[in-house]
Amino acid sequence: MTKADLVEAVSQSINVSKREAEVVVNTFLECVVGALNRGEGVELRGFGSFRIRERGPRTGRNPRTGESVEVAPKKVPYFKVGKQLKELINVSN
Repeated sequence: MTKADLVEAVSQSINVSKREAEVVVNTFLECVVGALNRGEGVELRGFGSFRIRERGPRTGRNPRTGESVEVAPKKVPYFKVGKQLKELINVSN
């Protein structure tokens, strides 16, 4: 599902225009990104949680030349699936 598909589904689900549904989807995404930028996690009960992990500096390798390269520390977003979502996905049909 793409973002456009999500906008379409929201539009049909709550019976609003695609433009209004796009505002809803974009606002949600901006809120998640803003919280992660502030170092906060986002938890959606039953669905999952978004968090930031910090990766320390390390020595990497250039695959073309084999030369060692220093990789700077960075923050990486990750998503942990909630128990209820896991159960819904793994239900036998």
